[in-house]
Amino acid sequence: MCGRYIHLRKQLSTLEPLMASNFDFLSLKPYTPPSWASHLDPIPSHIVSLAHLPTPIHRWNLPNLPPNTEVWLKRDDLSGMQLSGNKVRKLEFLMAGAIAEGADSVITIGGIQSNHCRATAVAAKYLNLEPFLILRTSKLLVDQDPALVGNLLVERLVGASLQLISKEEYAQIGSVTLANLLKQKLIKEGRRPYVIPVGGSNSLGTWGYIEAIREIELQIQSGTSNVKFDDIVVACGSGGTIAGLALGSSLSTLKARVHAFSVCDDPDYFHNFVQGLLDGLKAGVNSGDIVHIQNAKGLGYAMNTSEELNFVKEVAEATGVVLDPVYSGKAAYAMLKDMNENPKKWEGRKILFVHTGGLLGLYDKVDQLASFVGNWERMDVNESVPRQDGIGKMF
Repeated sequence: MCGRYIHLRKQLSTLEPLMASNFDFLSLKPYTPPSWASHLDPIPSHIVSLAHLPTPIHRWNLPNLPPNTEVWLKRDDLSGMQLSGNKVRKLEFLMAGAIAEGADSVITIGGIQSNHCRATAVAAKYLNLEPFLILRTSKLLVDQDPALVGNLLVERLVGASLQLISKEEYAQIGSVTLANLLKQKLIKEGRRPYVIPVGGSNSLGTWGYIEAIREIELQIQSGTSNVKFDDIVVACGSGGTIAGLALGSSLSTLKARVHAFSVCDDPDYFHNFVQGLLDGLKAGVNSGDIVHIQNAKGLGYAMNTSEELNFVKEVAEATGVVLDPVYSGKAAYAMLKDMNENPKKWEGRKILFVHTGGLLGLYDKVDQLASFVGNWERMDVNESVPRQDGIGKMF
C-alpha cells in the first residue's frame, strides 16, 4: 500500500475485525475505473466502501403515464440507513481523499436539513474522523438551538459539531469562504481538516455517479427483462450527481438521455457548474449536449406547495414508494407535470428515475403534511368480545 495510506491502519484500528478479507464495508480499496472512463483525468486512486450496493431497480407503477411509457426506479434511497441517498456514492471517493491527505476531521456545508451533511457526519464517524458542519438557517433561528428534527437528530447523536450561519451571511460570504474560515480556525487548533463542498459536488465526488452508471450497466446485463432505458431522470441540488450520470451515460453503453430537475438554482447556473466539473475531469464534452435541465424549484429550495406534498402522499399511497419533499419529490412532481403537458415527448419511452433519498427531510414537513394523512380512527370493540391471546404477551 502506498506510503500516504499507512496512517489508515492507525485511524481504523478499531475497525480491523470489519476489514477482514470477506468484509468490504468501510474498507479502503484501490480504484479501477470503467474502461469507457479510463481516459478521464484525474482518476481516483482509492475508494472507501460506504454504500450498500448495488441498489435495486424495479418497475414503478405510477398512475396516469402517457401511452406505452414505462418508469423504472433506481433505489439509491436504499443505499444505507444513516447514510442513505445519493450523497454516499460521492462520499466513497471524498472520504478516500480525506484519508489520503492524512485528515483527522472533515468540514462540509449545507442547509439546516442537509442530507449531505448528515451522511458526511455519519461516514466521518465510521472512519474515526471528526465532522464539522456549517448549516444554513434563517436569521430568526440562527442564535437558537436547532432542535432534533430529521437530519439534525442523527447529526447530533453522532456528535457532529454544528456551526449555524444565517442565509443572509451565507449569501454574502459564500460557501467556499465560510468553509475556509472554519478550516483555518481548526488548523490553528492543531487539527488537519479536509473540506468537502456543498453536496459533495466537485470533480472527485462526480466519480460516485460515473461508477453508478457502471452499476446500472451490469444490472441491465445480468437482468432478465432486457430493458433498454431511453431516459434517466433525477433531481439536481448541487450538480455532482447529474454530472456523473450524464457523463457516464454518454460514455458507456447506456446512451440514455439524462433529464435533471433543479430544485434550487436555475438551469443556466447548473449547466455552467456541471461544465466546470466535466472540465475538471478533462472530459472534453459540453454539458448542454449530455444533460437537459428543467426548473423544478417551485417556491424555493426546501420549500413546498401543498400540491407537491399531496403528490408525495399520493405516490406513497399508490406505489408504496416514499419520496422526500426537497429533491426526488419535486423532481417526480415536475416529471409527471411535464408528461401531462407534453405527452408526445415521453410516449413509449422507458425511463429510469433515480430516487436520491432524503426521507428524514419529511420530518421537517409534518405540520404541512398533517392535513393529507388524517386516515385514523379509534377501533370500536364491544366489551363482550372474549379475550384470545396471540403470540407474545405484552402485559
